[in-house]
Amino acid sequence: MKLQIGIVDDKRYLRQLLAEKINQSSEARVVLLAENGEDFLKKLKELPQSERPAIVLMDLEMPVMNGIEAVGLAKAAFPDIEYLILTVFDEDEKIFDALKAGASGYLLKDESFENILDSMLQVLQDGGVPMSPRIARKVLAMLRAVKMEKEETAKAETNLTARELEILELIVKGLNYQEIAAKLVISPNTVRKHIQNTYQKLHVTTKLGAVKVAMTKRLF
Repeated sequence: MKLQIGIVDDKRYLRQLLAEKINQSSEARVVLLAENGEDFLKKLKELPQSERPAIVLMDLEMPVMNGIEAVGLAKAAFPDIEYLILTVFDEDEKIFDALKAGASGYLLKDESFENILDSMLQVLQDGGVPMSPRIARKVLAMLRAVKMEKEETAKAETNLTARELEILELIVKGLNYQEIAAKLVISPNTVRKHIQNTYQKLHVTTKLGAVKVAMTKRLF
């Protein structure tokens, strides 16, 4: 049985071009064509379940209803259908919003037809999340930024001073009071005082407790 595909794009020539190529392939056939999100939802509801697409190529910027809103609404009503964004836009916000809405991948329109078809198969057969290389780099950068932001927030929430964080990091690395004192050129008593303050701020009473908090909150 051929893979059933939907295409949503406000450009008629592009819808028809993609549909022709898909229908010529031995692996897939187009069961739905729509010019915007609203048109798509209406046609989808009218289709019998057996004729619904397994995956939809969804444009983003369209009149009446854009692709992000359409994916969000359709995912809620028809959770089994997958959505692969196919657009010219590579802005961080659009990528994030599309994936958040429920898209399973994000491709740019300069991708080859072979790669588009292969990406749809990846989603359905392997559970993959295909992305154009430029999009993948942007997503990786966004994830790194989110990770750094969470780490900075965690550090701020502990209210530790720079010296306390420095000493806590050395504790995590396994150094004892004397070794920390020698490394930082301060007295063991000063180290002990900093550690007492650190325990109090982290709400722990032992070295193991402090290490666990440091690792959980990714303070280093």
